[in-house]
Amino acid sequence: MKLFLKIDSLFLAKKILEEKLDAFNIKYNLINTNEILFLENIDADTYQKITSILNEYGFEIIENQKNIIVEKIKETIIEMIFNDEVPSVKSSVYLAEKLDLSYGYLSNLFSEVTYTSIENFIIIQKIEYVKKLITHHNLTLTEIAFKLNYSSVAHLSSQFKNITGITPSAFQRILKKRNEIANQNIN
Repeated sequence: MKLFLKIDSLFLAKKILEEKLDAFNIKYNLINTNEILFLENIDADTYQKITSILNEYGFEIIENQKNIIVEKIKETIIEMIFNDEVPSVKSSVYLAEKLDLSYGYLSNLFSEVTYTSIENFIIIQKIEYVKKLITHHNLTLTEIAFKLNYSSVAHLSSQFKNITGITPSAFQRILKKRNEIANQNIN
């Protein structure tokens, strides 16, 4: 017997953070899964214990200011793309407004730290969302292209193939075949 799961990684991260931080009886505000505001002073020993426990679950404490800004850029992009309403403004305007920094600065910093461009990161995140929409929703490629502000299905398909090596249609066929095989194994 197989059990197929859909994982909401943001919910999971939030749940882990809350459970682990609540165990320390410290007042905090979980701003999002990448930022915690402690509402009281924490001694060095407690800080070390928190860091150690969070590391066990894949959380890494970022202390370099450039890396913090890059993580905020990534989080803002993911929020922008995985939101139900993709903003109609250009991503450069969206990022600059949300982070209150010039897009030129954000773009240069992102490239310096990650060795890739913001635009490339956006494309990769969009394709991840497309895969999620294809896998878990009954949307057509036209609906997905419209939802993610692609100019056409051809543009979406081109980016999808550049990132994954296959077309969205081929991806759909593979999923359909995989589901058929899984259903045969269940019966």
